[in-house]
Amino acid sequence: MTDYKHTLNLPQTDFPMRGNLAKREPERLSQWQGMDLYRRLREQRAGREKWVLHDGPPYANGDIHIGHAVNKVLKDIIVKSRTLDGYDAPYVPGWDCHGLPIEAKVEQRLGRVGDKVSAREFRQACREYAATQVDGQREGFKRMGVIGDWDNPYLTMDFRIEADILRTLAKIIDKGHLLRGFKPVHWCLDCGSALAEAEVEYEERTSPAIDVAFPVADESGFLARLNVEADAPGELAVAIWTTTPWTLPANQAVAVHPDLNYALVAFEHEGRARRLLLAEDLVESALQRYGVEDYRVVARAQGAALERASLRHPFQAREVPLILGEHVTTDAGTGAVHTAPAHGVDDYNVGQRYELPVDNPVDDQGRYREGVAHFAGEQVFKANPAIVALLAERGVLLHHEKFQHSYPHCWRHKTPLIFRATPQWFIGMDKQGLRRDAVQAIDGVQFVPGWGQARIRGMVEGSPDWCISRQRNWGVPIALFVHKESKQPHPRTVELLEQVALRVEQGGIDAWFELEPAELLGEEAAQYEKASDVLDVWFDSGSTHHAVLDRRPELTFPAQMYLEGSDQHRGWFMAALRTSIAMRGVAPYRAVLTHGFTVDEKGHKMSKSRGNVVAPQKVMDSLGADILRLWVASTDYSGEMAVSDQILKRVADAYRRIRNTARFMLGNLAGFDPAANLLPPEQMLPLDRWIVDQALQLQERLRQAYTDYEFHQIVHRVHNFCVLEMGGFYLDVIKDRQYTMPADSTGRRSAQSALYHVVQAFARWLAPVLSFTAEEIYEHIPGERGESVLLEEWYEGLFPLQGELDRAYWARVLQLREALNKEIEGQRNEGRIKASLEAEVDLYLPEGLYQDFARLEDELRFALITSYARLHPLAERPADAVDAQLEDGTAFALKVTASGHAKCTRCWHRREDVGAVAAHPELCGRCVENVDGSGETRRYA
Repeated sequence: MTDYKHTLNLPQTDFPMRGNLAKREPERLSQWQGMDLYRRLREQRAGREKWVLHDGPPYANGDIHIGHAVNKVLKDIIVKSRTLDGYDAPYVPGWDCHGLPIEAKVEQRLGRVGDKVSAREFRQACREYAATQVDGQREGFKRMGVIGDWDNPYLTMDFRIEADILRTLAKIIDKGHLLRGFKPVHWCLDCGSALAEAEVEYEERTSPAIDVAFPVADESGFLARLNVEADAPGELAVAIWTTTPWTLPANQAVAVHPDLNYALVAFEHEGRARRLLLAEDLVESALQRYGVEDYRVVARAQGAALERASLRHPFQAREVPLILGEHVTTDAGTGAVHTAPAHGVDDYNVGQRYELPVDNPVDDQGRYREGVAHFAGEQVFKANPAIVALLAERGVLLHHEKFQHSYPHCWRHKTPLIFRATPQWFIGMDKQGLRRDAVQAIDGVQFVPGWGQARIRGMVEGSPDWCISRQRNWGVPIALFVHKESKQPHPRTVELLEQVALRVEQGGIDAWFELEPAELLGEEAAQYEKASDVLDVWFDSGSTHHAVLDRRPELTFPAQMYLEGSDQHRGWFMAALRTSIAMRGVAPYRAVLTHGFTVDEKGHKMSKSRGNVVAPQKVMDSLGADILRLWVASTDYSGEMAVSDQILKRVADAYRRIRNTARFMLGNLAGFDPAANLLPPEQMLPLDRWIVDQALQLQERLRQAYTDYEFHQIVHRVHNFCVLEMGGFYLDVIKDRQYTMPADSTGRRSAQSALYHVVQAFARWLAPVLSFTAEEIYEHIPGERGESVLLEEWYEGLFPLQGELDRAYWARVLQLREALNKEIEGQRNEGRIKASLEAEVDLYLPEGLYQDFARLEDELRFALITSYARLHPLAERPADAVDAQLEDGTAFALKVTASGHAKCTRCWHRREDVGAVAAHPELCGRCVENVDGSGETRRYA
């Protein structure tokens, strides 16, 4: 048997089958770094329209985790896709560097300020610690293939940025938004500081739930409001229900709803006659809790009739008013709410209307102050049992039980918080119309997913004034000079803040802490003291629209997009919106994209205790960053994002299909020089023009999907293209032409021209997602090319299908082939045929379809990958033919038989002319012509 292998044009490429990504990716990173890819991008896109994604700064503490990977990869995909669109899309990464977690780490090592370390030494240690964390995280992000200005990131602890944060504060003060108030805030006993809304988590907690009777001070006056005389015996009282007994020492009133109906009910309870006021809708549930079955309604009245009635505090020697509040509901309890303005926002707000005292009996450590009767020095949570016991002793405890409910906790310490009033600095949400303007601005912002708009609007509408002060050491100072008596900022505060900012620009925040008031105030210094608080870190990051977007010449305000996790609706998105609206009246972003949190494949939250944590470092070291990036892109980020070793293995399988498709295209471009061999569209064969058109249609869909941020659709469409149009049809069909025709024949050069166009586009499609792999594909494409696929724009060499063999025609060919393959597969399972080239097919077609497929004539067998394909009118259909139909319902029939002809050892087709040429007894006539070099006239499919 003659070996004709040397006469075949078998695929050849240095593009390896195995990605070996974990080893090759670091080498690629070195290449990008060596060519200064980010700088080359900026130079190449100079003068183009800007498209700026502003990086929300991760906190500079700890190793990167899978959530970081999701966030950075999504950002990178978007920036790279906008670069493909031709925009100048810079990416300046940043870090949040101030705040409690860093301070806590340094405290563990050095101790508290004033013990073994000075404040200046402590701040310097915090700065150094944050810098080491930034360096570690930066390397992790770079390893993921994220392209950005890593040598010049923004850090909120940079002196200039610290100064600009102060300038942001000055502008907000100048606009009249700053308030100083003694208001209740979330207070963490472990942090020893107020917390922002975004630093609060809600977890289940079991609390003591108690019903307490507040005795009526003026019985006759109270009954007169109810239009009833004292016709029933018993102590007269109003019942409240609370899950925070520890706040009762601070009680200043009881609130009822003005429009609710209330009932005075008389009953016996534990041997005592009582007359108790309850919301009418809650009478049954309340008395059931108290174990009361027999009762009588003595009187009814609306809450408004009871305003300013006087009650006695249950265990303190004072009277408290009965007030009206819209916040009172009948969801639970009694319909009357114990009101302590120092310990709740609703309580505070209603208390302001009634000028109630804001009495906070609790110190920074959560202990009752001296002078608090019965409980001085006790920690509030630990005092709950003693308070309950005292209420029982006084005869006013109606009921006591354990109650499980959602309760605010510190996001760092995971410990329960308290609400307590402290002197703090606030940005007023309703002063100067900030809330109104923020809500209006939200309507002009695109939110992806769309539900984000309603979510943040609701948060803005319901948010209290923003407490921006913190009682810590490591942070940008609230650099105000406050009058010692009035506690109001100096009248020249805006001017003074600029003077402080100039000093901070040179020496960092230490310049403020070491500043003597007289240096700026002169003789006035004796009347003023320096504010000691620092700014909430959310104010730091929220101010970067000014400190970064305004200051970096390559960036623009507003940003086209902010992108973070869905928790940032109340975090960074909110802080940036508030500061930007307060400072300049517009939103800092045109679009906001949010992604969900990562969970395991069962939907469980990731935790070390469960052992289900997926570390991105481990994934990159084993599978490669491109597998991690492909997982991010292929997952619908709008909800929870499931990841596990098993899921990543499936992603790796999809990656291999994509890689193998690229390898096949590159292998079949061996010997192809686009400068010499690229055919113009009109000289290419119909099938090759069709696949280029398919690629063009796909590219248009991918461009739109990138624009719409539907990355999972991109992965799905590209993978399907590899599996269906390419692997399932086109690549199978052209193998014969590629391998068996003369190297420089029109048929082969036509297929290579198509592959060249497709692989050029293919590398670009993948570049935002599979950046490492796309670069590897790109550098193996023959001919001249640029320095990097990441410097390219969308491929313009694709062209639409024209002529009689249009898209509808080829869709019918594919449907016909699908029906044929089902029949061949059936015969293969029966052992009658081993491969499709062993088959001959007779097609029985209606007139219109017959004329359509006759256009391919003898070429149809190559499209169907059978040794023969014969066309007949449907009327000639034999009895043993198999019925089938196209998607539009057009009926036809087909008959598949095993070929009786000899097999050509070169092309594997079974033809009647195998052996017809004595010099080549094992070849068919077509292969003889191709081997002899006379096959140029052969054009098919």
